[in-house]
Amino acid sequence: MWMRTKVTLHVCRHTYCSNMAKAGMNPKTLQYLMGHSDIGVTMNTYTHLELEDAKDEMIRLEELEQARKEIDKTNGEKPMKQIMFKAI
Repeated sequence: MWMRTKVTLHVCRHTYCSNMAKAGMNPKTLQYLMGHSDIGVTMNTYTHLELEDAKDEMIRLEELEQARKEIDKTNGEKPMKQIMFKAI
């Protein structure tokens, strides 16, 4: 059974904003294009992301890290160590 959903221009604004955020558009640029004076409206009201989007972003970050390691290998550089500070 099909649900009927009324597609309005306002719904299209939400879709546009979400799709641009998913595509990696700079949030401040997106805020400007949407005409919002507050970034919170753009990111918290108009941008709708899901668990799958977060998963995709984590995979992308892992791929970037692997590429960085490959570049370091070909340049003969030692991998950088990330030093964590212990809170006292």
